[in-house]
Amino acid sequence: MTAVLASGHGHGAGCVQAPREACAPGPAAIALDDVSLGWRGRAVLEHVSGSFAAGSLTAVAGPNGAGKSTLLKGIMGVLRPLAGSVRLGGTGRAGLSWLPQAAELDGAFPVTVLDLVAMGAWRRVGAWRRYGRDELGRCMGALEQVGLAHLAGRGADTLSGGQMQRALFARMLVQDAPVLLLDEPFAAVDSHTAQTLMSLLCGLHAQGRTVVAVMHDLDMIREHFPQCVLLSGRVVAWGATAGVLNEANLRTARRWHAEAWT
Repeated sequence: MTAVLASGHGHGAGCVQAPREACAPGPAAIALDDVSLGWRGRAVLEHVSGSFAAGSLTAVAGPNGAGKSTLLKGIMGVLRPLAGSVRLGGTGRAGLSWLPQAAELDGAFPVTVLDLVAMGAWRRVGAWRRYGRDELGRCMGALEQVGLAHLAGRGADTLSGGQMQRALFARMLVQDAPVLLLDEPFAAVDSHTAQTLMSLLCGLHAQGRTVVAVMHDLDMIREHFPQCVLLSGRVVAWGATAGVLNEANLRTARRWHAEAWT
């Protein structure tokens, strides 16, 4: 059964420590109109329509190969829609910050941890300009927040998986965008790191940012994310998390996935 699509709204555990007005949804930050996305003309995700309200906190869930990462790449403009349209509010793509999967990064690129984090300031500073004291202070402050300030001068290629995720979160903090797109932000990290980064993410949301995160941990979604999109090559359900992640919808997602791969 396919649920009716709804704009993200409502409150949940992810907002319990934030002022109520900080969690209240606004107009659509991202709107999708019958969007299909894929590679080399072959659709991986089809006929997606719905919107992410400004200030909402939404998880994107589904089986492997369901189109979750593809959806974020379509929103970012990395993939052009095969059909339909993506509309962005505010300042458009300049207002988006994307935290990709760590596996998609070139770990051998010779930069320090501080250099990696400072890339978040490129839109303000420019790629080849010298960073001033204020920007460097912002970068070090972000590293302090994620517990990596003592590694600022180390090569980024020496970081563990959990440390790299912390560094990418710090880069996102420096970017200071109103809309955050995160692709499996807690993959390959221990539970302590996951909880630390989730707390940071909740704090960013409490400041009024729109957060859309691809997630695999359904318990973490239920605990922290008031809204959820369940995908399996198309939308299974989109709305309040409690209604989306019910057993009937999860069975449908698994069945659609099995049918697509047989």
